[in-house]
Amino acid sequence: MNGEKVVVSRQIPPQALSVIKQQADVFLWESEEVPIPRDVLLRECREAVGIFATLTERIDEEFLSNAPNLKVISNMAVGVDNIDVAATTRRGIPVGHTPGVLTETTADLTFALLLASARRVVEGADLVRQGNWKTWSPMMMTGQDIFGATIGIIGMGRIGEAVAKRATGFSMRILYHNRTRRPEVEQSLGATYCSLEELLKQSDFVVVLTPSTAETHHLIGKKELHLMKSTAVLINTSRGSNVDEKALYGALQDGVIWGAGLDVFEQEPIGADHPLLSLENVVPLPHIGSASIATRTNMALLAAKNLIAGIQGEKLLHTVNPEVY
Repeated sequence: MNGEKVVVSRQIPPQALSVIKQQADVFLWESEEVPIPRDVLLRECREAVGIFATLTERIDEEFLSNAPNLKVISNMAVGVDNIDVAATTRRGIPVGHTPGVLTETTADLTFALLLASARRVVEGADLVRQGNWKTWSPMMMTGQDIFGATIGIIGMGRIGEAVAKRATGFSMRILYHNRTRRPEVEQSLGATYCSLEELLKQSDFVVVLTPSTAETHHLIGKKELHLMKSTAVLINTSRGSNVDEKALYGALQDGVIWGAGLDVFEQEPIGADHPLLSLENVVPLPHIGSASIATRTNMALLAAKNLIAGIQGEKLLHTVNPEVY
C-alpha cells in the first residue's frame, strides 16, 4: 500500500477489492443491502484520492467541494447518471465507467423480459404459487407470440445489436431507430432503419435501449404510446427516465398497449405502492440487467483497474470525459 486513501462505496467481489487493497488504503462500506449514507460518504472522501462508486452514490458539486484531493472517480456502471460529469471535468478529474463487459448479459435479460412479458410467465407462476390454478382451459393465460413477430429496437448500440442477434433466432423482423444508421447491422442481421414513428406503429415489441440524455427524457410518452399497436409490448432495460411512467400507466390500464416489461424506473427503488405495480400486465424487475455473477465480477474488476490507473496518474481504461487529458 502507498498510504493514499480510496473509498469503496459498496461491498464488491473480493477479486476486485484485492486489486484495490494492493495499491491503496481502503475505506469500505461493507453493506450490500444499504447504500453508504451521505454523511459517511462526505466524511470519508475528505482525504480520499479516489472513489469506487455505484449508481446509488450522487457525485455532485457538494461532494466534489468536499473532496479536494480527489484524482479519480470510478463508476461500476456503463451509465453515469449519478455523476455531474461537467463538474468533474472542470476540476480535471477523470470519470471511469465499465462499458462492453455487460453487453451480452444485459441483452440476455432484455430478451428474457420480452419473453416473460409476452407469455405472462410471472403472472402464471403467481397463479400456481397462490393455489389459484384450478383447471386447464383453452384461452387461459394466453399471451403474444414472439416467433415471427416484429421487434423495434430504439437505440442500436452494443446492447441493441446483441438483442437484435437474439431476435434472429426467433425469425423476428427487426426494425431499429438510432441517432445514426448502422449499415453493418442492416447487412449482417437484416435490420431495417426507420423513423421512430414508423417503428412504434409497426412493432409488436418495442425495446428501449437508449442512454439517458436531455433528448431521451420521456422519449416514450403519451403520444408515442398511442402510436403503438393495442397488442404491443414495451420493454425498457435502459434508464427509467426514458419512459413517462404516468403515461405508461394510463396506456396499460386503458388497453392502449398490451403489456410492459420494466427493469428500470424513474425513481429507484420503486415504491411498492407505485400504480404500475398494481397492473397484472406489467413485469417489473429490480434493475438486474447486468446481474450475472461473472458479469458483475468483471464490471468490478474493470472499475478497480480504472480506479488504480487514476490514482497513479495514468489514463483510465474507459473514460467518460477523456477531454481531461
